[in-house]
Amino acid sequence: MGSAPGRGGHLCAADCGLGPVVRYSSAGPGHSDGTAGPLPSRRHSRHIRPRRRYLHRSPVGPYPATVRSVTDGSRPLLEGRGLTKRFGGLTAVNRVDFAVQPGEIVGLIGPNGSGKTTLFDCLSRLERIDGGRVLFKGTDITRASPHRVARMGLSRTFQVIRVYRKMKVLDNMLVSRRWSGDLYLRVMRPSSSEMVRRARELLEFLRIAPLADEPAGHLSGGQRRLLEIGMALMPDPDILLLDEATSGVNPTLIETIKDHIRTLNDQGKAFLLIEHNINFIADLCTRVYALNHGETMAEGTPREIMENEAVIDAYFGA
Repeated sequence: MGSAPGRGGHLCAADCGLGPVVRYSSAGPGHSDGTAGPLPSRRHSRHIRPRRRYLHRSPVGPYPATVRSVTDGSRPLLEGRGLTKRFGGLTAVNRVDFAVQPGEIVGLIGPNGSGKTTLFDCLSRLERIDGGRVLFKGTDITRASPHRVARMGLSRTFQVIRVYRKMKVLDNMLVSRRWSGDLYLRVMRPSSSEMVRRARELLEFLRIAPLADEPAGHLSGGQRRLLEIGMALMPDPDILLLDEATSGVNPTLIETIKDHIRTLNDQGKAFLLIEHNINFIADLCTRVYALNHGETMAEGTPREIMENEAVIDAYFGA
């Protein structure tokens, strides 16, 4: 955090302690290793889990007017209008506007405590929104329940991996969590051979099928991350919100996750990614939002964001 920005005032991966300077990759989905083809479409299970954490500092003032709206005329798949969330006297998210178009991959970056995960909690309806609106497929879901939002096609993962360590990998795929005042498990019907088949196909797609009968606790951190992504895919969502999918994952598995996102995106799925891994964001995202103190300070292409002085100052205190 104390180092200076990269040459020319650009934010780069080396500045963030994330390895070499950002590479802008044009590579397509990696199928050379036998990755499974298009996935079957199902929407029976519900996979959504609550998370209540992080109190953020109140906003310190307006940022430069660098935010741009999507202007291609199509209706956003997921949209936030003036989203605000407070915890007592602390404002975690302050009047945030954003949009994710159908089939788009959008990044969400910012220093620790900038409001990223709280925004995810508001979008997935795990936190009550104090101001503004959330629209999904044109429907106002501001007051919708989490399981209704999941049924509509929005799924997410969490910064801290949430799998059932004592259960087999396949069994993890066949359970869903539901928020209804208390957290409880709802296990799918054992006779649901169709769901078992889908679970196995997803495990094959994610390249962890040989681990299907292993307890999830025996998996590496990266393999557990892949399992959590698989659990989020079980309802066949239209958009996945991935919270630091590369955290604690080795470089090889990061490339695997990247390939999976590209493949799923080719099949029409949209993504909203919280990430500190700048290479990951630069390689995948068409647009990036940068938050600080709960406010949007910039929006643009990955290159524009990494050259933005407000973003550089927020990361390095320059």
